[in-house]
Amino acid sequence: MDRAPGLSVRLKLTFSYAGFLMIAGAVLLGAFAVFLAGYRERAQDAGQVVIAPSGAELLREFAPAAAAAIVFLLVFGFAGGWVLAGRMLAPLTRITDATRTAARGSLSHRIELEGRQDEFRELADAFDGMLARLEAHVAEQQRFAANASHELRTPLAITQTLLDVARNDPNRESSELDERLRTVNARAIELTEALLLLSRTDQRSFARDDVDLSLIAEEAAETLLPLAEEHGVAVETSGDITPTVGSHALLLQLTTNLLHNAIVHNLPENGTVEVSTAAGPRGAVLTVENTGNKLSPHVVPTLTEPFQRGTERTRGGHAGAGLGLAIAKSITRAHDGTLTLTPRPDGGLCVTVRLPAARQVP
Repeated sequence: MDRAPGLSVRLKLTFSYAGFLMIAGAVLLGAFAVFLAGYRERAQDAGQVVIAPSGAELLREFAPAAAAAIVFLLVFGFAGGWVLAGRMLAPLTRITDATRTAARGSLSHRIELEGRQDEFRELADAFDGMLARLEAHVAEQQRFAANASHELRTPLAITQTLLDVARNDPNRESSELDERLRTVNARAIELTEALLLLSRTDQRSFARDDVDLSLIAEEAAETLLPLAEEHGVAVETSGDITPTVGSHALLLQLTTNLLHNAIVHNLPENGTVEVSTAAGPRGAVLTVENTGNKLSPHVVPTLTEPFQRGTERTRGGHAGAGLGLAIAKSITRAHDGTLTLTPRPDGGLCVTVRLPAARQVP
């Protein structure tokens, strides 16, 4: 925004300091002059013998000295005010320089303002915190863009390879090629839809209604029952009515993603998945716990990052795009909730989602 040039804050503070000091000095000198002017008359009225100049003579003698004092106070006020304002505004100058540095794209710079806590230190600390969050967010977006480009490039490269092979081998059966192209195209569509859903939840562009999380959990379990039977995984659901506030479609997607992840990343046989819901004073809780291989504690926090698939980037018919937990985390955050991953001692994962309580009906 273009603004008209004006006085700096330091100069304004200098004028304020000098003006206040000059006014205070003028009032003090004026009061002293009035006292001197009336001192003779008050003494004579009291019957005292006063050997002193008259009031007019005192004022004439006092006026030059008072004027000199006012000039001194003005000069001293300007000089002292300029120095004091500079010292007071020095932290603000550092904050401004850091802002300009960040505007040029350098988010790693920090103010790190020393000294005791005051308004400037609070502002500097808040600015440093904002820069840290921005730097982390930009780094996350860069990783996401790189991973998304890689994931989208893979099906396109496979498609190009299949088409090249078909062109160089006219005798190749078209039905096999069609089937493989359909599979690759379906994967590309699934990945694109997942990216669009992730973008939608980040923007929080959805309506919020009162929903029952226990019914959503049962619906997701029923939908994924064939997949669980295919993998030999037993799914158990439990929980009473669990009211919360949010989008039914997105919360169903959240629960489906967590359940799908628990089924696919499970034991080769005789695996189990337990889905439970509970309503508490602080909100609704959804828990999805599954058996499986033991997970390293340092790996678990990375599972909610896009395109992460545990210790390996698995491939297969139900491997997914590596966005299931990332979408679940994004949906949870969009609903002002929290998602926590905890490795089970015997292997597998426990995912806990905490959502706000349902709105109270007056």
